[in-house]
Parts: sequence; C-alpha cells; structure tokens
Amino acid sequence: MKAIQINKFGIDQLAVVEVPKPVPGAHEVLIRMEAASLNFLETVLVKGQYGSIGFPFTPSSEGAGVVEAVGAAVTEWKPGDRVMTHYTQLWQSGKVTQYTNSQRTGNTVPGVLSEYYVIPEYALVRTPAALSSVEAATLPVAAVTAWTGLMEYANIQPGQTVLTQGSGGVSLFALQLARAAGARVIATTGDAGKVSKLKALGADEVINYKEHPEWYTEVKRLTNGEGVHATLDIAGTSTVNNSIKSVATHGFVGLVGFMTGMSLPLDFMSLWQSLARVQAYSVGSKASLQQVANTFAYNGLKPVIDSVYDLSTVQDAFYHLESGKNFGKIVVEIK
Repeated sequence: MKAIQINKFGIDQLAVVEVPKPVPGAHEVLIRMEAASLNFLETVLVKGQYGSIGFPFTPSSEGAGVVEAVGAAVTEWKPGDRVMTHYTQLWQSGKVTQYTNSQRTGNTVPGVLSEYYVIPEYALVRTPAALSSVEAATLPVAAVTAWTGLMEYANIQPGQTVLTQGSGGVSLFALQLARAAGARVIATTGDAGKVSKLKALGADEVINYKEHPEWYTEVKRLTNGEGVHATLDIAGTSTVNNSIKSVATHGFVGLVGFMTGMSLPLDFMSLWQSLARVQAYSVGSKASLQQVANTFAYNGLKPVIDSVYDLSTVQDAFYHLESGKNFGKIVVEIK
C-alpha cells in the first residue's frame, strides 16, 4: 500500500512509499483511509520542532475512511462502516491523565496519511451521515479542540460573546460552534480579504489585527468595555496578553497553539485584574468527538475546507499550511 513517510526532518522529505498493508489484531480495526487533515502540529513535527518521533514516520493526526476488516474480538464495528479516527486514542471521557495521553495519533503513534490504517476498536467514532470523508477528516483534532475549550471549559451559553482568532481550522470551528450555541462572535484577521468570509460564516464583528495591533482595545470597545466571555489563543507568545486583556471578569482563555512561540510573558497585572482563567489543554476525549459529531449532524453544519490535495502533492499541502494563507482546513484525499 502507499503511505507518506519521512526518514529525516523536513517538508521536502515527505515522500510516497510502498509499505506492507497492516493486519488488524484481535481488538483492532483496519480502515481504508479516504482522507487525512493537516494541522499546525503536523508541520512542526515534520520539521523537527516539536517533541521526538521515530523514523520512518507517517504524519497526520486526524482522518476518516471506511472499515475494511475487523479483528476476531471486535463487536462494535463491521466492514463498510464509515468512521473517524480519534486523536488521543486511550482518552475515552472525563479528564485526561498521563496514561490516557500516551497514545496520540500522528504523534506518539503513526499518523493516518496512508491507504490503510490499523487502530484500536475503541479509538473510532462513526462519521455523521451528511459529511463526506474529506469533511469528516477535519473534526477529530481541530473541531474537538474548539469544542473542548468553549463547551467543556468555558461553558459558553446563549447570549455570551466569544472571540475567535484568525481563520485556521480551530478558529473557524470555534466560530461555528459558538454560533450554534447562540453566542455572539467577534473574529480577528490580518487579511482584509477574509473579513467578508468571516462575516458570511457568522461573525458579528471582525477586527483587523494589523490595523489594530493592540486588538484587545477594539474587543473592549465592541463589548461596551466588558470584554468577551471566552477566547482560544492559537498563536502563543505574540497574542496571549491581548487575549487576557480581551476577556471579561472571570473570562476564559484557552491556550491551544504556539504558532508564534511557546514563551508566554504573561501580563500578570491584567490577569489579576480580570480574574481570568487561563487553561492550557490539548484536543479532547472520544466523548468530545462524539459530541462534535452529534452537533454537526443536528445543526447541519459543514466544515470549512480551504483546499484538497492528494498523496502525490502532499508537500504542496504542507507548504500551503505553513504559509498561513489558508481559510479553513487543508485536506489530503486518499484514493
């Protein structure tokens, strides 16, 4: 079968290789992968800028496909079932632990950028009927990250206000989920051409952070000085203090990304004055993925897909993601 692998760090090292088709164990499921989605995590892993991986390494942390075969002891799944892979495979529900955080798809265990993939039976969720595999492949990491922060940690309620940052996968899912929950959304972007797209997706207000480098002042202006109830900080070093200054008293700041670095020079006076809750977290449980699937099905939501590549153009997909010019998710279709 075909798979994407690297044998040393670098996007230019991504290559299509032939490897043996895996065979599922007793409690495992063999998936015929139809799509894999890319996240910022993939680029830093491939470039050797995050954690340690063993070579050869196959990237991509989220995907969708069709059950090809099941192990002798599997009872929940059967050939033909359409499924999504779960990122933190052992984390089924509740709070994450060191143990349940140990098996992460496309990170501590191989990723899904291959024609076939073997995964434990407990690390799958059924694909919503209205979504294609290309669409469903975007949910297990990016959408779950947005869900966990807004719904489980911030407990967003109708009538509250959420701030979303940029137009990557997590932020656009946050916008969609916040709107589905009845919240008002203020979005930021550095690209004037994306303002209308964000408003079309449901943003009530859009702030250009290049025109307003201290964009928290605009957030406060648009909320009559109060601030927002929650925001998910995707960039880290360059944005975290703007995020803290943007939230209302007892507001929530979810630390979910480090696109501009992992050093967090926190403005403790602003943090103390706002009594904000700053929470670092990573993706979510299988129960959270199921909630996301249910929400998309019930509300008729569709993920925002920026572009679709194939295995032969996977380097182009990674370079496009690295550029930051995408609006929504970048997906590799596997066929």
